[in-house]
Amino acid sequence: MKLWMLLENTSSAAALHAEHGLSCYLEANEHKILFDTGQSGAFADNAKAMGVDLSQVDICILSLGHYDHGGGLRRFLNLNDQAPVYLSRLAFSDCRNASGRYIGLEESLRDSERLIFTEDETVLDRGLTLYSCNGREKSVPTEAFGLTAGGRPDCFLHEQYLLVEERGKRILLTGCSHKGIVNLVSWFRPDVLIGGFHFMKLDPEAQKDAAVLDGAAEALLQFHTRYYTGHCTGLAQYEYLRQRMGDRLEYLSTGQSMEI
Repeated sequence: MKLWMLLENTSSAAALHAEHGLSCYLEANEHKILFDTGQSGAFADNAKAMGVDLSQVDICILSLGHYDHGGGLRRFLNLNDQAPVYLSRLAFSDCRNASGRYIGLEESLRDSERLIFTEDETVLDRGLTLYSCNGREKSVPTEAFGLTAGGRPDCFLHEQYLLVEERGKRILLTGCSHKGIVNLVSWFRPDVLIGGFHFMKLDPEAQKDAAVLDGAAEALLQFHTRYYTGHCTGLAQYEYLRQRMGDRLEYLSTGQSMEI
């Protein structure tokens, strides 16, 4: 599998845009896949600068119903006239942040013929499967940090994950891991995990939050998984985890690419 980070909160090159959001392009199992579209059209500008032709994408996936992962969907639909877009059937929930601001998807796109709404498990093709994990038991509790869906604390039923199985490896892509990064790794046992850990609200200088980060680092090291993170993990939180996890954890910025 090859992966290009089209958009993330930081950038490895001054010419590439960075924003609070996530978008990556991957080539796996003979497919060209766009995973999330950031919060604006910046991912598409970066793709062009990086030599990625979005018109050739044949699968698009939105990992959850938040603007920082699906805000660039309209831009993608205008650039690509063929790829189906896979998103949870709950992706157009009324998602809001702690202050009540709407942080969901563009409502006018709900009726697009390109959208395919997924259930708990959706097989895209050989070695490409989407999971919501909504019915799975969490060994580590999670919290919504004030985020809501439909007027209630968000349980993130609209979040889904892509499992790529290729050449004997299991690679899991997650947007924000709202259901808990440790839970995800325990459910899937991937060889490689790529995505945000959603630790940005935790203060490494606060004893209670540091204990949460310490517990996560210890738990993640128990699995035979290599981790690539960014976006909602937070820079300070990443540095804290990196000190405890060493080279098992790396940060992926806008403009970086890798082959697994």
